[in-house]
Amino acid sequence: MSVLGAMKLVAAKQERQTDPVQLRRAKLMAALNEQIALAKARQAGESYTATRAKRVKDDSGNVSVVQVPKRLKTWFWTVDGGKVCVAVRYGNKAIELAKGKTAVETTAGELVSTLGKLRDAVAVGELDAQMEAVSVGVRKGFKRQKCWQYA
Repeated sequence: MSVLGAMKLVAAKQERQTDPVQLRRAKLMAALNEQIALAKARQAGESYTATRAKRVKDDSGNVSVVQVPKRLKTWFWTVDGGKVCVAVRYGNKAIELAKGKTAVETTAGELVSTLGKLRDAVAVGELDAQMEAVSVGVRKGFKRQKCWQYA
């Protein structure tokens, strides 16, 4: 018996493009994971520094990958009465969680669990429509403008 004859062969086609909705969810969940790590570090009285990979070329021309600190903006802030507000941001825009409402009010002790619940909501797709609206708005800004026309 041949080697290929012993294997299960199927007619399968690999998809080249990932669903944009899944990409948006993954991006927002990664950002929420960073916010959770930041909140945990602040509660413990420590500092948190997010890092990203960067390619660096040395004097001899060799390229290496190094980890550099990434600027991380906090999505939560303290308001009057010791309450904490959390806004979910996609890009540089705050996502509207309900009509006219862009933040969740919670306590400092429940901040990490609130961020976890928001991450779960993103995972099941509750914020897909809001992310799509923000994404469409961002893409409109990149449309090509006609600066001249043929006479």
